[in-house]
Amino acid sequence: MENELEPEVVPEDVEVEVEAKSERITLLKVPIDIVEPDDLSLLIFQLARRQEELHIVLLSVWDLLRARRNAEYGEYVRHAALVIPISKSIVRGARFLLKKRPVRYMPFDFVMRCLTVLDEHEFSCYLLGGKKRILLKIERNMSSTFPGLRIVGRCPSSFKRKDEDAVISAIRKSSPSLLLVGKGVRGGELWIARNAGRMGNGFKLWCSDLLDVLAGRKWRPHRKVFDIGLEWVGYCVRNPLRLLRFFPFAYYNFLLLVYKVFKKEGPRKENDGNSGEDGG
Repeated sequence: MENELEPEVVPEDVEVEVEAKSERITLLKVPIDIVEPDDLSLLIFQLARRQEELHIVLLSVWDLLRARRNAEYGEYVRHAALVIPISKSIVRGARFLLKKRPVRYMPFDFVMRCLTVLDEHEFSCYLLGGKKRILLKIERNMSSTFPGLRIVGRCPSSFKRKDEDAVISAIRKSSPSLLLVGKGVRGGELWIARNAGRMGNGFKLWCSDLLDVLAGRKWRPHRKVFDIGLEWVGYCVRNPLRLLRFFPFAYYNFLLLVYKVFKKEGPRKENDGNSGEDGG
């Protein structure tokens, strides 16, 4: 037929960009992203090169409960570009309520995957939090392990409130692809939320005590122990007060049962590979 459309031919020298796949679901009114391991590196790369200020949340079951009761933290999670579950209980809850199976990542492995991607594409990183000697050791370790990654700045958590504007200005001028924020920073994870819009483009990640892990000063669970969901045993041995988390854990399971019996919670999908506009 004369009017039949010819299929569009893409020239061989033109690269067709592939979008990383992700799906955003909502569990107990808290968003969670499903990112398969094969898609994670590409998704991190796409986030790193976006000219926007973004943040990623590593969500434990305790964080999920906190997001439900704390409006400020809940808003922070909902606006995250990526909400990655790190608790086996979240995976179990999603299967129970939504028939979905999110992929759970060990925080250390997730951060190392981020650094690997940044290293491969010669992106940059800024370290904030912890003690000065810890940051110096991390910088040495990262420089030898990730030679393509540029460490564009570091600042210990001991800065005073009156110096906060100067610290934020230094971060903005350094324009890191990734800002790693660790323990000791006033406000904790919410320091990122409270200073949103002031630090420039790039993605921000609260890494809790992982700075000490990266410096080789703190214990982390074996991967096999993490995979079967028993990492909490090691944490409780080192800090018996963590046993008190049994009570919020019991409450979480109660909520799952209530939602299962009395409410219908839909998956609320987002498949565009950029899950930050859900309103983590």
